[in-house]
Amino acid sequence: MDSTAPKRVAREAEQNTPFRGLARAGYAANGVVHILIGAIALVVAFGGKGMTDQSGALTAIATAPLGFALLWIIAITLCALGVWQILEGILMRAASEDAPALASKWGRRVGAWGQAAIFIALGAIAASVALGARVDAEEATENASRGLMSIPGGPIVLVLVGIGIGIGGIAFVVMGARRSFRSKIEIPEHGVGRGIAGLGAVGFIAKGVALAIVGILLVVASLSSDADTAGGLDGALRAILALTLGPWLVAAVGLGFIAYGLFCLFRARYAKLGEA
Repeated sequence: MDSTAPKRVAREAEQNTPFRGLARAGYAANGVVHILIGAIALVVAFGGKGMTDQSGALTAIATAPLGFALLWIIAITLCALGVWQILEGILMRAASEDAPALASKWGRRVGAWGQAAIFIALGAIAASVALGARVDAEEATENASRGLMSIPGGPIVLVLVGIGIGIGGIAFVVMGARRSFRSKIEIPEHGVGRGIAGLGAVGFIAKGVALAIVGILLVVASLSSDADTAGGLDGALRAILALTLGPWLVAAVGLGFIAYGLFCLFRARYAKLGEA
């Protein structure tokens, strides 16, 4: 079998104009979801009710006029973006053949495939909600944690998952602080470009903080053998809410998610595609 065949197929797929359009639209769909999460977080911060995670945002879309159609658009475009990330991973190139360059290539490849899994999973949730399913990401996280803790070695796996998510959160914070996300997007040099960069910096930091707390909750759940302690994004924000000045902190994170969502809308227009 020709070992270059997968890369050739991936490259041909990347050059397909309709597919590129769907991938760009996936960034916009991701932006809409994050803006809604941020809006719900603001409502919860000041005494309202709602699920401050992806399932809560998608459920809110389902209740809107033409929400059914919008959910399917979100599902299709997010899955397309996920497939795009898989192709990016396949086509990832190394600067040279030495060990550090190859290690860097595989690190970026795993990162792309991890992003692919997230986008496809979110697309699947959107499709489930469109079909009328009741999706509760928080409950699903607790059930999955409970299942892991009931099997030999499961608590260790849960700790590793929590650490992985926490590291991902730290990476988001670093990307926001250093603005290294600029390497993935063709930001205009002047005018609106400064605003896009600012939105990205605030958004990446806010999302990173939330992810880091999710990781901490999973580690604490494993160490305390209490699956109810585990939680997703909604659990993380409610943990912040219980702190001194919690409502203001949750509001700040909500605004950060809105900033990240707006950045994703611009990313749909300016993202660098096909530059692995």
